[in-house]
Amino acid sequence: MPNFQNRQTSIIICPGIHEPELTESFRVGLLDLVSHGAIPAVSYANAPNYANILLYPGKDVLVLSALHILQFLRDCLTNSPESSIIFISFSAGVVGAIGAAHLWQLLGGRVKGFIAIDGWGVPLQGNFPIHRMSHDYFTHWSSSLLGCGQNNFYAEPAVDHLSIWKSPQNVQGWWVDSSIGISPPKGRLTAAEFLLMLLKQYEAN
Repeated sequence: MPNFQNRQTSIIICPGIHEPELTESFRVGLLDLVSHGAIPAVSYANAPNYANILLYPGKDVLVLSALHILQFLRDCLTNSPESSIIFISFSAGVVGAIGAAHLWQLLGGRVKGFIAIDGWGVPLQGNFPIHRMSHDYFTHWSSSLLGCGQNNFYAEPAVDHLSIWKSPQNVQGWWVDSSIGISPPKGRLTAAEFLLMLLKQYEAN
């Protein structure tokens, strides 16, 4: 069973500009993934070697601020300044999150992975794994022109923008390896299953 034991890995969720109930729904869904064996959900200060799920509390324009996200990380991880981080960001929150990821690296931390959910129009580049998840094919295709890594996802049939954040377990779609431009074998799955696949991949690295 995959786990992050002895790896000092934290996951930070960076929401967009929307009702907080949507992010709470996503957080609960992520914890459900955790409880089914993706990673052990431990948030105690005396267990820093286990994955810790952090929810960035910034609202409105603060979701765009890389500096505020970085400060939040530093406040939460005062005892682990070189921790490995997995970023999961949504919509406008992708703007602040990608900047914070680069700043975290500059300070000596490690970015194990960066997942942008519907970060349409946001350029994404970095020397860490980057993945895009999109609510329809057009968003997937047009966003990939601004940078994406291998292993991405788009919903099919298309759903509305907020649904992929609120209920990824209900969103069907395709896993796409953008490096070769085709879907891998048996590429159809839910957005939540795709997210779980990435978490397991990060655990192995």
